[in-house]
Amino acid sequence: MHAPLDELLAEHGVTVTVLEAGPGFTGGTYVRDDGSLLFARPAGQCLAEWELMARAMLGAALRVPLPPLPEPYQLTEVPAARG
Repeated sequence: MHAPLDELLAEHGVTVTVLEAGPGFTGGTYVRDDGSLLFARPAGQCLAEWELMARAMLGAALRVPLPPLPEPYQLTEVPAARG
């Protein structure tokens, strides 16, 4: 998890999309049916915040134990809808 972020995302096949988002949204992860990951990065997000959130999201998706995020950041897991 200490490798450059671009290398980590490529190694795990993570696709990143940039989207317009409201204040307070710092990123999101979607696990596709095939298990691949899609990360949503808010447009205009500073690099330091993106590094922090992307690494945290990747760690959570891979179930890698990481130290807690600094305040006010947090990860929230939303269960998949069953249909």
